[in-house]
Amino acid sequence: MFNPTWTSSTENIFLWAGGWRPTMAFHLLYSKSGLQFEPRLLELVDGNPTRDLADLSPDQLERIDGLHRQTVRLEKEISEEEAQVQESVADARMVELTHALAESEEVEADAMEQEMKTKRGRMNEVLQRADQLRLETLKGLVEILKPVQAVHFLIAAAELHLTLHEFGKSKDAAAAAAAAATGLPE
Repeated sequence: MFNPTWTSSTENIFLWAGGWRPTMAFHLLYSKSGLQFEPRLLELVDGNPTRDLADLSPDQLERIDGLHRQTVRLEKEISEEEAQVQESVADARMVELTHALAESEEVEADAMEQEMKTKRGRMNEVLQRADQLRLETLKGLVEILKPVQAVHFLIAAAELHLTLHEFGKSKDAAAAAAAAATGLPE
């Protein structure tokens, strides 16, 4: 649910609510914009559009900032909701059930399963909200950007994702090989 099987341990370090943190999209956009801006500064000063992320207009920047602020707020709400669900594992009912199970009261196993089912359901709702925010963030950014700018942004996102994935997989493979050579678990 939180760590998809296809991700590397490196990618898992950066996961938020089962996927990428929506505010990362803004950091990526600003980073890529800055990297494209610097070498094209003279073109921009001469009034020549670059048609990439270096060429964001004041209106676009204002709209991006508004979307960023909204995304930060919603991300915080989801994080707080996620924390509440996680902390509910230690609520009074769970403590009571774990104590009863430790005393071998098999009847409590069904109650524990039902309690965990409820908590999994709540966590699934959190993950769905997080996925929706990821989708709305990307959609919002792509709508603000000009088509060519959106292509530059989406290529940068794909490059970042794929490079991080491959880097992580190679690190995991090296760690597995080292563990196998020493006979230790990964």
